[in-house]
Amino acid sequence: MFLFILLSALVLCGCAQYSSDQCNWRGSGLTHESHARDVEQVYLRCAEGSLEWLYPTGAVIVNLRPNLPVSEGPLRACVKPRPDSLGARLYVERAGALRLLLTEQDQTAGRVRCFNLQEGVLFVEASARRDISRRITAFQYQLVSTHTPGDQPHSHTAACRPCADEELLMAICTSDFVVRGSIHHVEEEEDDEDQASVVVSVSHVYRQKSRVFVSGGRGRGRGRWTGHVKMPRRCGPRAGQGEFLFTGAVQFGEAWLGCAPLYKDFVRLYHAALDAGTNPCHIDTD
Repeated sequence: MFLFILLSALVLCGCAQYSSDQCNWRGSGLTHESHARDVEQVYLRCAEGSLEWLYPTGAVIVNLRPNLPVSEGPLRACVKPRPDSLGARLYVERAGALRLLLTEQDQTAGRVRCFNLQEGVLFVEASARRDISRRITAFQYQLVSTHTPGDQPHSHTAACRPCADEELLMAICTSDFVVRGSIHHVEEEEDDEDQASVVVSVSHVYRQKSRVFVSGGRGRGRGRWTGHVKMPRRCGPRAGQGEFLFTGAVQFGEAWLGCAPLYKDFVRLYHAALDAGTNPCHIDTD
């Protein structure tokens, strides 16, 4: 009887090493200790979620297969590691070929990296180790459409180019945030030398998906609002360049720049589209 109870407890302990739903996965490499090269297959079907892997051993292949309509088009996955994430490196894997996405140092720095789902799956490989010290590889993921106007957030190949007229007109309809304002100052990003964080002084909030821009106490929209917008440092943002229409995406609670024309140029373009009947949606420019 004692042996039966002991075996039952061991089975329960083994099962408790993993927990998963459609969006999140949590597991432990302790179940792989005798088979250090085991590879676990994980399937996640949400637009966002998380993974937490305790005592990483072997590897985990993360298949991101969201239940989204085909109309969303091709998707891009962005991964944001937890600051205490250690013990594994992240790759994009396709047909046995690996492309490095995040080193352990990148994870500690909190750097966000993205890849197109068409490129392959996420391959999380445990680093070689000799001890059993407590390590956790943990990150959040989000899936976004590659049809987003402007340069892609977190992209290291973004061209810092102006948006085409059609992109800009669509951006005011589909972006996570649309605000009018000016650059107050630029803050240094200590954790990622490739990115800049711009403090924007906002005179009008047209739309925002989440509260990335906050009011100084006046009424919504016309009062003075402020917020941070991230962009590639090589785009050379600086204060005193005039008033802009800022649009972009919100990922992991942060605003990332998409299209940002001078406001006067946008008004001229928008009214020309109104006259021609080609504006895809309405925005109040009065």
